Amino acid sequence: MYKALLFDLDGTVSETDSLHHPAWAEMLAPRGYDVDWSFYEKNISGRLNPDIAAEFMPDLSEEERRRVVEEKEVDFRSRVHTLEATPGLHEIIARGKASDMSIALVTNAPKPNALAVMDALGLEADFDRIFLAEDAGAGKPDPAPYLMALDILGLPPTDAIAFEDSTSGIKSATAAGIPTVGIASTHAPETLEKVGAFAAFRDFTDPGLTPAVFG
Repeated sequence: MYKALLFDLDGTVSETDSLHHPAWAEMLAPRGYDVDWSFYEKNISGRLNPDIAAEFMPDLSEEERRRVVEEKEVDFRSRVHTLEATPGLHEIIARGKASDMSIALVTNAPKPNALAVMDALGLEADFDRIFLAEDAGAGKPDPAPYLMALDILGLPPTDAIAFEDSTSGIKSATAAGIPTVGIASTHAPETLEKVGAFAAFRDFTDPGLTPAVFG
């Protein structure tokens, strides 16, 4: 049995793209970008803010990009009270805790966003640790966030299982050697399996998920 359940945040713990997408669209529209869903999914979802800003605001200084992106994130955090946990999340966490598994978050999200979402969903007490890409030196799809989590938890990769909704997240977890389940909230199951998920489910209520995780 696995010893740790490692959850991504955006799109996995909760469907947050409905908040991120319009915030990015409003920010990039004056710069000539039509951020429809296809553009968002291809160019923004799952990526680190500094990388997005550098690509689409190359004329700004690093400090100016940080300021503009933080304005976007403040807008995002003002809306998180509308979020709901992905169906079945609370139940799988409860089962993991009953089995003495570590429950941790591994995310590219900035720390204020991660804390705001966890607070809005009432999950603060359920997670033992939060691992941030900003502390790992590199973000997903680099394996650094997951390698940091494994190191701090003192576990080999095969003792953990990751849950990810994005191709970059799955690439990160599997590159760290962690068996990974795809949550098909933003991508088709076959897309997630193609990049390395050993299985993909619509959400945590799927009847195939429990045996995949708990045997």
